Amino acid sequence: MKSRQRATGKLPAHVAVIMDGNGRWARRRNLPRVEGHRRGVEVLKKITRYARNRGIRYFTAYSFSKENWNRPKEEVDALMRLLRDYMKAEQKVLLEHDIKLNVIGDYEDMPEDIRKEICELRRLTENHKSMVLTLAFSYSGRSEIVHAVKEVVREVQKGWLNVDKLTPKIFQRYLYTCDLPDPDLLIRTGGEQRVSNFLLWQMAYTEFYFTDVLWPDLTEEDFEAALREYAVRERRFGLTSEQLKAGRRYLF
Repeated sequence: MKSRQRATGKLPAHVAVIMDGNGRWARRRNLPRVEGHRRGVEVLKKITRYARNRGIRYFTAYSFSKENWNRPKEEVDALMRLLRDYMKAEQKVLLEHDIKLNVIGDYEDMPEDIRKEICELRRLTENHKSMVLTLAFSYSGRSEIVHAVKEVVREVQKGWLNVDKLTPKIFQRYLYTCDLPDPDLLIRTGGEQRVSNFLLWQMAYTEFYFTDVLWPDLTEEDFEAALREYAVRERRFGLTSEQLKAGRRYLF
């Protein structure tokens, strides 16, 4: 059994995760894919609580992409049932642990009853301060950027925004994540090394951590290993090490 050696030094304020490997986990055990997703939901619950107790202020999970709607209908239907069960089961935990729920993505793609569940849970947790849990559901990084561009164009056309004064900082206000800081650390499980259309704008300076561990097998020790790796990284944001030591900061 791995020892849980805690990371020392800096912790990321915002951790994002791509929860990859549910299907492979099930296939290796000759189980239906939905069993891998069910196990993955339980691991999400466990890691969310661990992250909150470790002092992570923002935790964002890539739960379901827009492209995932193209999977077999029986798998999509099973995932919707799991999401419904998750919302009901986690309400007590979110309330007791002072965790705020946030959901990003295309709401209109979701079944109406799930949208209602999400809205109610967001209302119940809107004043919670210990951690913000963001679920990216029916989410696409490219679609998010296109949506933001459309909003900018509308405001320019109405005379509310001067296009010559548009900056990256102002543009961020139109993203789904406008109330969140950019991720400091991305963890992707399952051995793949790509971002898969996730938070494309926001991860310009995010540190990446890839592990071969499949998401349903991820433990608190595995999560801690990612935090330890992050703690020894030097984040320069385009500057030199000497500039950082002198106290310079990158502004964008």
